[in-house]
Amino acid sequence: MRLSNATPSFVSLMVFFLLLRPGFTAQKSYVIYLGEHSHGLGSAWVNVDAVTETHYEFLGSFLGSREDARQAIFYSYTRHINGFAANLADEVASEIARHPEVVSVFMNKGRKLHTTRSWEFLGLEQNGVVPSNSIWNKARYGEDTIIGNLDTGVWPESKSFSDDGYGPIPSKWKGVCQNDIDTRFHCNRKLIGARYFNKGYAAIVGSKLNSSFNTPRDNNGHGTHTLSTAGGNLVAKATAFGFGKGTAKGGSPRARVATYKVCWPPIGGEECFDADILAAFDMAIHDGVDVLSVSLGGEPIDFFNDSIAIGSFHAIKHGIVVVCSAGNSGPADGTVLNIAPWQITVGASTTDREFPSIVVLGNDMHYKGQSLSTKVLPHQKFFPLISAADAKVANASVQTALFCQAGAINPEKATGKVLVCLRGLNGGVEKGQQAALAGAVGMILANDIFADNEILAEAHVLPASNINYTDGLAVFTYINSTKYPTAYITPVTTQIGTKPAPSMAAFSSRGPNTIAPEILKPDITAPGVSVIAAYTEAEGPTNEDFDKRRVQFNSLSGTSMSCPHVSGIVGLLKTLYPNWSPAAIKSAIMTSATTLDNLNEPILNASNIKAGPFSYGAGHVQPNLAMDPGLVYDLTPTDYLNFLCTLGYNETLISLFSKNTYKCPNPINLANFNYPSITIPNLVGSITVSRTVKNVGSPGTYRAKVMRPMGISIYVKPRKLKFEKAGEEKTFNMTLKVKNAQVIKEYVFGELIWSDNVHYVRSPIVVKAV
Repeated sequence: MRLSNATPSFVSLMVFFLLLRPGFTAQKSYVIYLGEHSHGLGSAWVNVDAVTETHYEFLGSFLGSREDARQAIFYSYTRHINGFAANLADEVASEIARHPEVVSVFMNKGRKLHTTRSWEFLGLEQNGVVPSNSIWNKARYGEDTIIGNLDTGVWPESKSFSDDGYGPIPSKWKGVCQNDIDTRFHCNRKLIGARYFNKGYAAIVGSKLNSSFNTPRDNNGHGTHTLSTAGGNLVAKATAFGFGKGTAKGGSPRARVATYKVCWPPIGGEECFDADILAAFDMAIHDGVDVLSVSLGGEPIDFFNDSIAIGSFHAIKHGIVVVCSAGNSGPADGTVLNIAPWQITVGASTTDREFPSIVVLGNDMHYKGQSLSTKVLPHQKFFPLISAADAKVANASVQTALFCQAGAINPEKATGKVLVCLRGLNGGVEKGQQAALAGAVGMILANDIFADNEILAEAHVLPASNINYTDGLAVFTYINSTKYPTAYITPVTTQIGTKPAPSMAAFSSRGPNTIAPEILKPDITAPGVSVIAAYTEAEGPTNEDFDKRRVQFNSLSGTSMSCPHVSGIVGLLKTLYPNWSPAAIKSAIMTSATTLDNLNEPILNASNIKAGPFSYGAGHVQPNLAMDPGLVYDLTPTDYLNFLCTLGYNETLISLFSKNTYKCPNPINLANFNYPSITIPNLVGSITVSRTVKNVGSPGTYRAKVMRPMGISIYVKPRKLKFEKAGEEKTFNMTLKVKNAQVIKEYVFGELIWSDNVHYVRSPIVVKAV
């Protein structure tokens, strides 16, 4: 676990005061990073002064004296990050950078904060400026593309859906604003349509719904958040609880948007029902949407019994791209949802923005957590620290108390103390509420082993910080090692430029695909952690009954948040290439993705282990590269019917499904399905697969480069593809052969890249030998 360096505002203030000193020569401020401290996590006592002295000595060897070094250094990192920040001349910084013990030297640049930081992280803007080569410029910010979502509705009063500066509604739009009961609900030239579907829900309830259900208004916040992430306006001075200040924006900020409300208050944990979902798909296709964003799902089942799979197939037949969330049941294998090949399925990963809140123990150990709590403890005042297990009421189990569940905490033991709760079972904010009700002054939310290093920033109702699993163990060890444990929780700050990023969220559902293991799912990953976007004002930011706060923007995490990021990018591509098929757009997004983080190292999971295709699919989305993919793997609706045929679906049912007479081709091989990824789940001996790529760029010659999965030999024929015009198609074969079955008892991974030295068309290869 590493402590963050100073916030940009703090560093700027320090430099300002230094410049006021008489005779001070202005110098640039640098950060010198020396890696991680050798004292590690196990040491309860760290001599901070001694560590700082080593920094003085190190810099003094370059400046000529320890005193000059002491004057230059204005921040010494002493806990977990080893390094310092100092005012230096450029040539000194360059000399330090060449030292063998220095990891990196970089200028301490000031940062502008943007609310939907993810779009800057994805390269669409830089420090608030949109470069000429950004897809935002090229695609006119998604102008007049129509994005719909199936969700909990929308809060129409949000500035994210203002129609200032918008022209007439596109003539192809056939939708309506269903506000016959809720006369306060209004659509406009931005929010051009709104419908609600509750009959399937009412059937489950078993009684007639009151009039409050007859509206597309969002009383939950989820739908407003997802729709604004996909296509919300640019809204200046947006903020969530005073953090992440900047301009809110969707992926296609000039798109038109429509909502299809299919989700309602939960019944037995379920809130979106098949009948309503299918009705919404049906109307959305009719209305004329270009993109559908679907941040909901259920357990993977037969495609013909899956309302989302059915609805989305019909949508793609009409050229509508359907983007779905992968689910939040990770990190277990085989948990991915929405696994039909005609859907774009999105996992969730982090960005380079965090909201750090540091847990400081009485033994002077510091642990970096995150929070969005606006409540703060008195400045640097330490309070007694207690494990929730030690604060339980007499009749509560240790587990119930440790997870800080309702009624389990004894106020006589918790009052005036910082309570340590374990993450899991119930919500983090709910735990904090229970702590507050029991009189606790603050809460440390320690990850269980399943969440590991994944830290979430949540809008807690008391001073609180979520720390990782390892640091949580250290906190519990400290409590048990001293008679009077104490702790302090620092106020929340906003930090950008975090490295490494992205990393996979622990909650993000993983492959393999349990219905059709020959299709890699998820397809792609996108930002889904601590995403700030518009919210309802009918509910508090936590959706808890006790939360009386109201906010215009909220921070949420989940694949529900990553899905609309890709939906917004699809909106841009639809504006650029209105005649591209949904499969071509999907291919462009997948084959241009990256598997590297901002340190140019492989993307990690929440346990700091190298992630793989079952976590991120083809990789992390790169919008600017997706608009010029070079080659695409295209598919038609008939190809999807052939896919169903290979799975053993009845020809008659397929004919009904597609409305046309259908005959299964003979022979047919699922391995030859023209998907942008290549997955062989049961390789015996060898297999030859076929793929066809279409040129969507300029003429050129592409050559194949293969990174072989361990224990597998691969041969591509031909090794070179020459394209003379746009739209031209070429077919290639790939032969995969088991070389050593003993070393590949599990799935192994590789990749195929076709490149003309301008484009790099990358496909993951996933193989399991029998």
